[in-house]
Amino acid sequence: MALISSVSDLFNSHVPKAPLAEQLRPKTLGDIIGQQHLLGEGKPLRLAIESGKPHSMILWGPPGTGKTTLAQLMSRVFNTEFIALSAVLSGIKDIRSAIEKAQAALQQSGRHTILFVDEVHRFNKSQQDAFLPHVEQGLFTFIGATTENPSFEVNNALLSRAQVYTLTALSDDDLTQIFNRALKTLSRQLKFTSDARQLIIAYADGDARRILNMLEHMLIVAENGKTDEIDTPAVQNALSRNTRFFDKGGDAFYDQISALHKSVRGSSPDAALYWLCRMLDGGTDPLYIGRRLLRMAVEDIGMADPRSLQLTLNACETFERLGNPEGELALAQAVLYLSCAPKSNASYLAYKKARDFVVKDKSRPVPLHLRNAPTKLMKKMGFGDKYRYTHDYPEAYVAGENYFPDEMKEIQFYHPTDSGLENKIQEKLNYLRSLDKKAKEHKRFDRKR
Repeated sequence: MALISSVSDLFNSHVPKAPLAEQLRPKTLGDIIGQQHLLGEGKPLRLAIESGKPHSMILWGPPGTGKTTLAQLMSRVFNTEFIALSAVLSGIKDIRSAIEKAQAALQQSGRHTILFVDEVHRFNKSQQDAFLPHVEQGLFTFIGATTENPSFEVNNALLSRAQVYTLTALSDDDLTQIFNRALKTLSRQLKFTSDARQLIIAYADGDARRILNMLEHMLIVAENGKTDEIDTPAVQNALSRNTRFFDKGGDAFYDQISALHKSVRGSSPDAALYWLCRMLDGGTDPLYIGRRLLRMAVEDIGMADPRSLQLTLNACETFERLGNPEGELALAQAVLYLSCAPKSNASYLAYKKARDFVVKDKSRPVPLHLRNAPTKLMKKMGFGDKYRYTHDYPEAYVAGENYFPDEMKEIQFYHPTDSGLENKIQEKLNYLRSLDKKAKEHKRFDRKR
């Protein structure tokens, strides 16, 4: 008997202990911390769960906000079979297997199934389509989890059959509650200084799983160092700097570049600098930021300050030469310059108007006087005839000359603003147009004579 006990102990000692995040996974609605806009009294997801009638849904939110937990909890509440798939690891074969299991559960025991698909946005269209007939027939309740905007990443057919619930990153108060709850379950009682605690919460960046994983790591650090006291240096030494939530190519990425662009456009240098640092801190390619800054220079500043484009190009070239971290200062300088520069989208709008006009208009020939005439034959055909060389005229301007195709009315695509250099450009164009008007009036008068 003692032998059996010792063998049993031997095998049990090799059974890996579940991660802290799994140990503390909520089992009831009351255990869940955060998402009160969905789970508070009278809120939509809570009402749906309390109704006892499962329905297909998409849970959309950042990592570590409780998507998997909610799916598992609903399976317990509704007393269903629970089948989980990861779109990262699964294919059509796995989808078929899950469907067969759901059919077997319904036929053999009459139990309904919740099919949970994590990272559903990673399934292609045909894989997502494979769920549709079974969702419509009621074979299983479909719950998809995604960190990406389902409007772009989930098929419209599947999306129309599922309710979308948006989960948000956990607040510092939420993370503090999780932190305190987790401390009580650790095998070693750790004491964190206030600054160390706040640093871990900041590093967690709204992710419950991350803060629990970090706590486990700090437990190992404490055991190796044979101490129960955790201060700020201990946390800084133990944790990787790259822990911010920044999903390259995902919603967080585009949300932050959008915030940077809008801050520059809104002439808020401090906010623009903040978003620049957020993106650099998250690991985005600095040259991608440089390319977006170039777009801001031409789209939102344009002729109001043409120097902005060259300065931004110089910043990108400087970064290429210096690299990280010194080159980032050049990008920061460009961000500040663009933010403080006068704003005008007149160039951007003029280009769009001209492009749209050309797309819709017929193909008009170049007027003869504007054509080049490098050969005698072309000169004989009238190419370049009556062209007036600009520099032969006062102020290097040929008043009344037409540069549009024949029989086409002149169109004003470009409307300078009163901002920055464009104010001077507007004055110059107004003056030149007055010369055109005088020239045309003089021409009409000569014809009457």
